[in-house]
Amino acid sequence: MSNNVKHIIVNELPRLRRFAYSLTGIKEDADDLLQSVVERLLERGIPDDADVKQWCYRVCKNMWIDEIRRREVRRRAMGESHDDCVLHESGEADYIREQDVKRVKLAMNTLPESQRIVLCLVAVEEMSYAEAAAILEVPVGTVMSRLSRARQKLVDKLGESLVVDVV
Repeated sequence: MSNNVKHIIVNELPRLRRFAYSLTGIKEDADDLLQSVVERLLERGIPDDADVKQWCYRVCKNMWIDEIRRREVRRRAMGESHDDCVLHESGEADYIREQDVKRVKLAMNTLPESQRIVLCLVAVEEMSYAEAAAILEVPVGTVMSRLSRARQKLVDKLGESLVVDVV
């Protein structure tokens, strides 16, 4: 792997970490996911014809989906209900903002994975529809459709003012 590619990965780490956190909702899980992503990128490399940034996000998304599947298998094997999984919130933000963010996170966790990932890429990571489409390997129209449905579901659950303020 060239030094230029490594440099791009290092520069992308803060945004990848934020993306990982928006997927996991738990800082420790986000850090673990990010570490796994970087290890995978360094071990397996990046295809010569791939956009390095988009490839990093794609690997992150795919690794998180794999982790969700593994957790679901373990959860079923252990007989746990989905309600037993608790999100841990940090005390870094002020109380009101923290409560709003918590409500949005919980509402986002009820979205289908495909809609939540699009929402994270476009609304949280501020990527263009084209960039999100390239990462997800879907048409731009699919990104727009998923994003619209995700936002509408959040508005229905939380009200428009909260969704606009937080997402």
